[in-house]
Amino acid sequence: MTSDQDDDADLFRSAVGPVRKLRDVTPPPASRPKPKPRARMAERDEAAARDEFRHALDATLVESGDVLSYRRDVLPPRVLQRLRRGEIAVQDEVDLHGADTREAEALLRAFLAHARDHDAACVRIIHGKGLHGGGPGPFSSRDVPVLKNLVDRLLRQRADVLGFHSAPPTQGGTGAVLVLLAPRRSGSA
Repeated sequence: MTSDQDDDADLFRSAVGPVRKLRDVTPPPASRPKPKPRARMAERDEAAARDEFRHALDATLVESGDVLSYRRDVLPPRVLQRLRRGEIAVQDEVDLHGADTREAEALLRAFLAHARDHDAACVRIIHGKGLHGGGPGPFSSRDVPVLKNLVDRLLRQRADVLGFHSAPPTQGGTGAVLVLLAPRRSGSA
């Protein structure tokens, strides 16, 4: 068998011809590690969705005295009626007064996550009536309550919100909203 290998090596050398050894080359200096890949398309899509959410001004904007109300199909109408009358105990609340739209959105998202993590079923969000509104932001207008519209749109898009209704007059009226949250699934931590 070694003769076959020797024959193959001789055949290769005769086919290639004379060769010369390359001198040793020093390896290039160590470069910085490559950056971790980023999902740039996903980041752009999320940014576009946030912008669309913020700039989705249309005829559905609520006004100062308007009542906020929303119910998912899984929530029985009777439960929303109880919420509207203030018969469901509020377990936590957040007051968004004085926050601009970005701060209010971040605060609201963090509050809802905290409430859900602590198994709160009903929470109150105080957004104000928008009588002193205006200022910079996607809903900026003297006639439109900025935070109220932000709260309305954000709550409608969250899967963990079963329903909400403006609070009864004794709990803030149209300047606050009572929110029913879906229970956490037993598998989530």
